[in-house]
Amino acid sequence: MKIVGLVGTTIGWSTRTAMNNIKTILERKYEGKEVDILDLADYNVEFSDGRNYLDYTGDTGKVVRTIMGADVVIIATPVFQASIPGTLKNIFDLLPMDAFADKTVGIMAVAGSPKHYLVVEQQLKPILSFMKAQMVTSYVFAESKDIVKGEIMKQDVLFRIDHLVDNIIHTHEAFSHVKLLQDQMYDF
Repeated sequence: MKIVGLVGTTIGWSTRTAMNNIKTILERKYEGKEVDILDLADYNVEFSDGRNYLDYTGDTGKVVRTIMGADVVIIATPVFQASIPGTLKNIFDLLPMDAFADKTVGIMAVAGSPKHYLVVEQQLKPILSFMKAQMVTSYVFAESKDIVKGEIMKQDVLFRIDHLVDNIIHTHEAFSHVKLLQDQMYDF
């Protein structure tokens, strides 16, 4: 199982802190899983211009190919101006329409206001659904005040992240089993 953690912004440290916690839990509880973190701050990603994702080179090509090669994608995103960041939207625009077909996707969002949890519901989930993602129904939402100096301070957030990781792995395993059974129904 190849797991990709996508930090959907190029600035700040809250979402990277959240992703580091997710990666630590994955490595501790689910040894042997390949986990790659794509922090968009570490890459120079081009703006989407409508090309096939295979035609991109450099950092852009690496990011989109890594996502396309994943079995599981975990997105950690901040909320800016009551919306997902443009850098994350650009990643979706670079990918094909069915990029998340047969992939399990989990979400972690960090915002300055508790009201911004609706961004996940009204913006991010519809995009992922359109792109054929098998989404974990629950997600983790935290406020930026819960993450101080690169550390998650609220035990409840840590508990919910741990629970999210379990849900992502179990959802992927269940989906993979169902897909295998469906494939075995055919002789070709």
